[in-house]
Amino acid sequence: MPKETIEELGLDGLPGHDYFLDAVNHIDEAVANNTIAAGAAKGIIYSVVETLGTMVGDPDLPAHLKSGYMGALDLAVELEAKLSKL
Repeated sequence: MPKETIEELGLDGLPGHDYFLDAVNHIDEAVANNTIAAGAAKGIIYSVVETLGTMVGDPDLPAHLKSGYMGALDLAVELEAKLSKL
């Protein structure tokens, strides 16, 4: 059964935090399965962390979005730390 479709952008024009969670989980799985180079994974996760950090730091970001992005950011930072040991 296909994964439930997630709308690309919310009503506010921002991607949902689920996209970021899916990206981080996908990279984590790819690293575990050796289907991505460690350097590529590090670069992608670095970009995700920087993007989420910027979004979380936006004072105009609604609180309900900020909490979702913060959760995704925490997961991405954990993976970034894991990758730094490779």
